[in-house]
Formats: sequence, C-alpha cells, structure tokens
Amino acid sequence: MGSGSTSSARPTRSLTVHAPHSYGPEPSVASGSMFEDGAIGSELASDIQQQAEQIRRERITKRVKAQQEAEKAKAQQEAERALTRTASLLRGSSGRGEQPLVGNLIGEGHVNYVLMYNMLTGIRIAVSRCQAKIRRPLTEEDYTARHKFSFDIVGNELTPSAKYDFKFKDYAPWVFRELREDHFHLDPADYLLSLTAKYILSELGSPGKSGSFFYFSRDYRFIIKTIRYSEHKFLRSILPQYYEHVKNNPHTLLSRFYGLHRVKLPHGRKIHFVIMNNLFPAHKDIHETYDLKGSTVGRVYPEDKAAQNPRAVLKDLNWINRGKKLELGPEKRALLTEQMRRDSELLKKLRVMDYSLLVGIHNMQRGNRDNVRSNTLKIFSPDMPAIRRKATQSKGPSSPEAIAMRRIMRESDPKRLGSGTFKLPEEDTGERQYFLFYQDEGGLRATDETNDGLDTIYYLGIIDILTPYSSVKKLEHFWKGLQADRHKISPVPPVEYAERFFRFMKAIMRSGDHGEKVEDDGNIKAE
Repeated sequence: MGSGSTSSARPTRSLTVHAPHSYGPEPSVASGSMFEDGAIGSELASDIQQQAEQIRRERITKRVKAQQEAEKAKAQQEAERALTRTASLLRGSSGRGEQPLVGNLIGEGHVNYVLMYNMLTGIRIAVSRCQAKIRRPLTEEDYTARHKFSFDIVGNELTPSAKYDFKFKDYAPWVFRELREDHFHLDPADYLLSLTAKYILSELGSPGKSGSFFYFSRDYRFIIKTIRYSEHKFLRSILPQYYEHVKNNPHTLLSRFYGLHRVKLPHGRKIHFVIMNNLFPAHKDIHETYDLKGSTVGRVYPEDKAAQNPRAVLKDLNWINRGKKLELGPEKRALLTEQMRRDSELLKKLRVMDYSLLVGIHNMQRGNRDNVRSNTLKIFSPDMPAIRRKATQSKGPSSPEAIAMRRIMRESDPKRLGSGTFKLPEEDTGERQYFLFYQDEGGLRATDETNDGLDTIYYLGIIDILTPYSSVKKLEHFWKGLQADRHKISPVPPVEYAERFFRFMKAIMRSGDHGEKVEDDGNIKAE
C-alpha cells in the first residue's frame, strides 16, 4: 500500500546514513547493509500496516458501540419515566416531586455551579454504593470510616465520567445510613431521588454568622450546608454520642444529620458539608422567624429593617419586646419541655455552646396569600451526563438492594430544566408524620389551656450544635464580659449556656397559672 511504502522508506534512509559511521567504510559493507535495511524496512511496514488496521477496527467498534448506546438510551427513556412515576406514587406525591420549587434557572455561569455539580455527583455515587450493600450491624470502625472517590472526564468501573475533575469523601456512611433509615424514617430511594435530581440554591446565608451557605433539595425537605473544617472534625468526634441520643430520643429537636461529605476541588481547595433536615416546610409561608439563644446582649434585629424584610431572622430581644409566647397547652408544653431538657443535657455533656432554638411561625389566618416563599429560591439544575461505566469482567452485586439502587440511580439522572417558575406544594410531604413535634402540618400547632387548637403553627428545632467551647470562645467570653453582664452575653461556658438556654425556653412558653417569664431587661422571674 502507498502509505506503507512511504513509511518504510524513512527508517531505511535513516539506517543507511548511520551505517557507515557504525560499521566502517561503505564499499565493504554496502551490499549487506542494503539487504538488511530492506528486510527491516519491510518488517516495519508490515507492523505499521497492522497497527493502522487495528486502529481502524477500534474506530469502527467505537462507532458501533456509540450507536448501540444511543439506541439503548432511547429505549430506557420510557422505562425511566415509568420508574419516576412509580417513585412519585410511592411517595404519595402524585407527580408533584417531578418539579422543583419556585425560582429561576441557574446555569453554568453561576459562581457556585461547579461546586454544586461536584457535590451532586459525589452524593449520587457514594450514597448509592452504600445503599446497594446488604445491611449489617454497626461496628466501632464504622464511626471513623472514610470512603474515597476520584472523578474525572474518563470515568472507571467505580465512578462515572464527570464534567470536572475532583475528589470526594464519604464519612461514616454506614452510621448515617442507619440514622436515615431506622431513626429518621427516610426511604433510601426517596432520599436519593430528592437529593440528586435537581437542586434549589438559596441566596440566603444561615441565621448565624458562620458564613456557611446552603442548598435545598428539589422538594425542599433536605439542606446541603457547607461547614468549617473544625465543625466537620467535631461532628465526627461526637458521632457515637449523637447516634445514641437519636436512638434513645426519636423526637429530638436537634438538627438531623443525614450525611457528612467532602469535595476536593482542583488546586487543593476542600469543601466540607453536611446533609440535614429543613426545619421549615415547603407548603406553608413562615411569617416570622426567630433565632433564640437565651442571651440578651446584642441579640436584636432592627425593627425598622424587619418591617421591610419578611424573611428577616429576628432575635431574643425582638421576641421579648414583641411580647411573644409559645402558646402551648399543658400537654404539648410538658412534652416539649422534657425534650428540650434531654437535648440540652446532651449538649452540656458534649461541651457545646452557641446553639439556638430556631422558631418559624405560620399564621393560619393569613395562610399563604402573602406568598412569602416566592422570589427567595433559585433552581440549580446542572446538565449531568448519564452514568456509563467502563466494561469490567466482574459482575456487580446481585442482591435486591443493589438492583433497586441501580434502578434508582438511572432514575435520578438530572434532567435539564426549561426556563420559568414552578408552583409550590400545597400539603406536607415526607417523614414528618413520624415525629411528635412535626405532626401538625409539619410543625407543632398552638393550643390553649384545654389543649384545643389555635390559629398558629410553630416550626421548632435546635440548630448550630457543632461549636465546642474552644479557646477562641473562652477569649470571646472574657472580652465581652468586660463590656456587659458576663451571664447574659452569648459566649458562656457549656454548663451555664445549657442551663440558661433551657430556663429561657421554658420561660417563653405560656405557663398557665404558674412558672417563669422573661422580663424586658432579659431577666427570668417567677410569675
């Protein structure tokens, strides 16, 4: 062939030039060298021709394989749609879970697009791999386990191809799996579908000053919140105690952690984040929000600003100055007080401080007519590739769990959204029905002294529980204590913090004929 002869001429010419320098004068070896060079040239031409044929065969094979995959993808579309409808029916959502909540589409130009893409991809793979394995009892090693995943544009038998290169870590996956399934009553397929199909980006920071930002799952039930490395490390250290507390206190008000992960971006940047419950429901407007710590020094949000911002997070002095009370009858008041006592006792033992009670108030008379929830959320919907792994000789797990999770993984492949807005749900969905303080429209309905319902629903939870009383907090306690009453400032030792917190929360409940109340100056006195 023409291409083969041209290629063989080049190495022959090179050998002829170098031969005199290597083997002596040209006349004495010319005939032998030319014979040998011709043989070598023929052999090289043959090799090159074989390689060219091999390359052509591989290209043809790839084209055929690509066509087969395209046909297979088309054939799977109907099956995936059917699976999506089935999962929606299992959740009782009648298809409402197919669309995210209200907002505008966020594309690749958004500042956090790459980070969220990597989070989404890592969660899908890590969670599904753990869920696909057969259940087993927890061991001590499970609390310190770290599962590593590497993602790139090529992919391998363990991870699919990804649009960006990054590394992902899944911490204590077996512990969080048991927490989710056994104690938080989350269906594994429902959890994965909710988290990994589409995201909603919140442009609001957390109520505190941590600088964290967070994202909502498409059905508004779960939050993905970034945390500092110190918080990440602390959560891992207290995970055994946290697990036991949740196990023994199924109705705890503490934040519910569903997963702990880390994304490592190129150039070494590491982002730690947790998956947790969203305290506020998607189907109800929250008309007032308070972040209560039991501290009264500097704990106020300007009322003039609050009048212009219905989403403002108010603080302790706002609650006191507005004369607010948790309107609960004897039955609910006793149950809530006891649970707060148990939760604060754990936080005291863990030497935690700076936590707060987040209170969302929904006025049933106002309902949703003010549409407070609109224009505060945005949709994040990356154009994710389908999961296609390289072929391997070994077969994957064949257990029913593995088969089910592979099906869910196919179903949860994100689809690109069109522009426009989406309707908010009109009723509560999810697992809240299993928990005592979230059974009334996803919250706790106010009651009078005869335990009859009133026109207010409270959404309560103890948040920001990952701040230990470190040397920095001790210094802050000393410094602020020089300027104000050291017993009323926010940073106080854990024992004092827990006792003050519990006493304050009891005092803000309607107490009937006896109890304590909070005075205008922040002091708690008997009624």
